[in-house]
Amino acid sequence: MVIGLSSLPHAAKLLTLPNNCSSRHKHSSSTLKPPNTFSSLKHRLNHHINGGQLREAISTLDLMSGQGSHPDLVTYSLLLKSCIRSHNFRLGKLVHDYLTRSLLEPDSVLLNSLISLYSKCGEWDRASEIFEDMDDKRDLVSWSALISCYANNGLELKALSMFIDMLELGFYPNEYCYTAAIRACSNRGYVSFGEIIFGSVIKTGFLESDVCVGCALIDMFIKGRLILSPHISTIGLSKRAIDLFLDMLVCGYVPDRFTLSGAVSASAELGPSSLGQQLHSWIIKKDLTLDVCVGCSLIDMYAKCASDGSVTSSRKVFDRMLDHNVMSWTAIISAYVQSGADNWEAIELFCDMIQGPVKPNHFTFSSILKACANLLNPSAGEHLYSYAVKMGFASVNCVGNSLISMYTQCGDTENARKALTLCLRRICSNLEEAFDLSHELEDTGIEADAFTFASLLSGASSIGAIGKGDQIHARVLKLDLKSNLHISNALISMYSRCGDIDAAFKVFNEIRDRNVISWTSMVTGFAKHGFAARALETFCRMSEAGVRPNEITYIAVLSACSHVGLISEGWKHFDSMTRDHGIVPRMEHYACMVDLLGRSGHLDEAMDFINSMPFKAGVLILRTFLGACRVHRNRDLGMQAAKMILEQDPNDPAAYVLLSNLYASVGQWDDVADIRKSMQEMNLIKEAGCSWMEVDNKVHRFYVADTAHPRAVEIYRELDQLVLEIKELGYVPDTDLVLHEVEEEHKEHYLFQHSEKIAVAFGLISTGRSKPIRVFKNLRVCGDCHTAMKYMSMARGREIVLRDSNRFHHFKDGACSCNDYW
Repeated sequence: MVIGLSSLPHAAKLLTLPNNCSSRHKHSSSTLKPPNTFSSLKHRLNHHINGGQLREAISTLDLMSGQGSHPDLVTYSLLLKSCIRSHNFRLGKLVHDYLTRSLLEPDSVLLNSLISLYSKCGEWDRASEIFEDMDDKRDLVSWSALISCYANNGLELKALSMFIDMLELGFYPNEYCYTAAIRACSNRGYVSFGEIIFGSVIKTGFLESDVCVGCALIDMFIKGRLILSPHISTIGLSKRAIDLFLDMLVCGYVPDRFTLSGAVSASAELGPSSLGQQLHSWIIKKDLTLDVCVGCSLIDMYAKCASDGSVTSSRKVFDRMLDHNVMSWTAIISAYVQSGADNWEAIELFCDMIQGPVKPNHFTFSSILKACANLLNPSAGEHLYSYAVKMGFASVNCVGNSLISMYTQCGDTENARKALTLCLRRICSNLEEAFDLSHELEDTGIEADAFTFASLLSGASSIGAIGKGDQIHARVLKLDLKSNLHISNALISMYSRCGDIDAAFKVFNEIRDRNVISWTSMVTGFAKHGFAARALETFCRMSEAGVRPNEITYIAVLSACSHVGLISEGWKHFDSMTRDHGIVPRMEHYACMVDLLGRSGHLDEAMDFINSMPFKAGVLILRTFLGACRVHRNRDLGMQAAKMILEQDPNDPAAYVLLSNLYASVGQWDDVADIRKSMQEMNLIKEAGCSWMEVDNKVHRFYVADTAHPRAVEIYRELDQLVLEIKELGYVPDTDLVLHEVEEEHKEHYLFQHSEKIAVAFGLISTGRSKPIRVFKNLRVCGDCHTAMKYMSMARGREIVLRDSNRFHHFKDGACSCNDYW
């Protein structure tokens, strides 16, 4: 169904304006709509902060920044603290970025919050840098925050050294500072130093007045003095916990629900005894039987302590609870599964749970899959696992492990292996986790096969982790699997997608019996790297070898033509795919042709081609065409394409972004502001630009104006020097590509903060000169970064390989493999 224009959002309606109505539109826009004044935006920002709507607050902050205005320090401080309290550290870093751009001088309150933010992120280097830059703004809170940061991140010696420095400067520690320093002493190495602090705590009166200090001391003495051997059993610790609980009662303290819950859990570890029932009686007297936290502990205790394996007592506790959450449901389900009493009852309980308001979590699914394993019923497990997939828990390790264990317990080794491959694919974004999982399961007797290695290679290629890819290749060679065609094809794809096309070609040449996937992978690799001649030559060799191309092969061939502007060659292959091989062109093939024509500047011909298609052009094709209109600054055809996209998908953020960029490129800033406002009202979020690279088997990510990396100071120092060097060589920043209406000097500043430039600077300080710098980006590289990288490769004599959303660029000696055609 085609959506009528009246139903489109405001930004789409802009597309119907005739060319001569631009000035009238600007006037009517200012009279019919409330303007985004500074006061209205600030009011909106404070409203979002007070309501805990952090993402909306960040969007408003972005809008203010785009207009060149910024909130005051108090507002920044409130927003930053809200991010920290909600553990949304990524948004907290964004707030820091906006604060940096505002050029406001942060006060000690803000700087202390930033130390806390990076401490909780585990980025102690960044927290330390902020502290060092504070100079005379440091106060007791600053010292306490950094000491706590070091203690929490396992840097006990740094924490204690900082504590001593603070004392020498005349600061007197408060309860937070004492707690952090004591936490740094909670190990056998520094407990003697902790005893000295203990004496100071007694003298200052904090031992009696602050419970946090007391708890920290208890923790320190337990970890530093009592646990002298790693072989002390859990039962021994549980006995100590019960003794402490009894001492607490003797001293007249009244335990709360958390203390009682801990005592019940400790009694469960001691095995069957009357202690658990006595605690239950105490709980009944204190009217805490309905508490979910206490109830879960009781359910677990009765399940573990039932001598006959019965869960009757656990079920009674569960049934008497008026309100249930996911913890209580999971506890009773786990009780049935672990005791082996009635696995079918566990499944019935799971069904009752999902019919109500409480949704299962990954622990629930893990337990219920174990029930299916106990019943030797993999079909029921598969049904339940499909529900876990729908809820987004398929990538959680404990769920995947339970699925694999279920198949193994049922004797289905083949499906266990397939489940392993599936799990690896789902967690391929975290290669370390995937590696660990594959090793763990090899220990259980499920050996990694070709599909497993192919999944791991796919994970490496998706994020450009060539180091991990090399490790997988080594394991393949060690297991003598190099002749496996499935693995060889995956290696070609991995190396080409990671930027090493020569390694991919070497693997290709070593394959004796190539299939269509082998040839297509190599053609695709050459095409993505912009080596059209080699791609077309490989395609010809494929035909000569008698291998019939498929639909994917032709996408690669047409893409190769598109990357270098071979229009006649592209038409030849587009026509031959149907004529010679009977392949009916799909949407992707038409998109390649639109890209070929549009990239070459033949926009009218591309639009005619779109209108002549045998089916309605999809969003993919129209977005490709709109991108070409932006490159060639054709406002009219761009508006037409955007209108067609929004008729199909009014909520497509990419269309709004491309149209906004098109308006910005021709200086229509009022229209840009209108589109951004519409996106905000519709909660459409522009995909953030992100660049990353792998160094020493670790992937480092960077965003625009990113200061979160531990080596940020070194990176920006290198980048500043690099900019000076390339300017001397003739580089001139292309400020026309800054799509914000700001002063010229600010535009240049924005350009130098692009994520790919930051990534290259990091590569220069962290990799050897003999290695290429391989950078990956989720979006298309901008023209200024492309120009800058040519100069960077010349200034430093380094090869830079950049993979953006469309293709690879090889920068060397001041030139790019794309010949500035992309």
